[in-house]
Amino acid sequence: MTAIGRRVEIGGLAFRVIQSTRPAGATAPAVVLIHGIGVSHRYLARLHDELSMTTAVASIDLPGFGGLPKPSGDVGIERMSAALGEIVAALGHERVVLVGHSMGAQWAIETASQRPEIASMVVAIGPVADDRHRTPASQARALAVDTLGETPAINAIVLADYLRCGIPWYLTQLRHMLAYPTEEKVAALTRPLLVVRGGSDPVAGRDWCRRLALRAPAGRLVEVPGGHHVVQQSSPRAVASAIRFHAEHFWPTP
Repeated sequence: MTAIGRRVEIGGLAFRVIQSTRPAGATAPAVVLIHGIGVSHRYLARLHDELSMTTAVASIDLPGFGGLPKPSGDVGIERMSAALGEIVAALGHERVVLVGHSMGAQWAIETASQRPEIASMVVAIGPVADDRHRTPASQARALAVDTLGETPAINAIVLADYLRCGIPWYLTQLRHMLAYPTEEKVAALTRPLLVVRGGSDPVAGRDWCRRLALRAPAGRLVEVPGGHHVVQQSSPRAVASAIRFHAEHFWPTP
């Protein structure tokens, strides 16, 4: 499907929304994709395309990422998610599946916590921060190991986006990412949670992801064999299938 991008400003924060319309006759719930720290919609593109075959999809670039202007001051997860919730609500869908990758999982969880009326389900792909990696150094090591398993094309996208993001804004958001109480937040979710990880992901470990799924009031874990941290770009069909299956069979939109 053809994707159309536009810039949106909420409370002085600049976002980019890349939308694909729902195919004729499709009834699956719409999906919103949220990237992780340092990157942009570009490493969600293959999952976006796969999902857009059966439903409406929007990928959202957050302020300071993907070439968007950086805010003049600090923006924590709560404020970012409040603005993100306004954008999702303005898309006009009754309820959406909020899909976040890495730190994007935190923004998705927080958005669903603040605005449960706009979400039918939360999907956390490679969620952070694994309690084995709650220092900047440990995160850096895990990401370095992950690059050895990703394809050159994926590494090129991530590196280019990191360069566009820049070190100061990355480190500002990293502080929020490491401090966010993901375990507590998923335990308080009123929407179902699907956790997805690549079977060989060194950033979001199996035990960590299993515990998140178990802590959620309604949670499940799906692993993609052989996948690494950026599993949504390396195995988009498997990830899209997991999202569709759980959204349509386990937790259908009312």
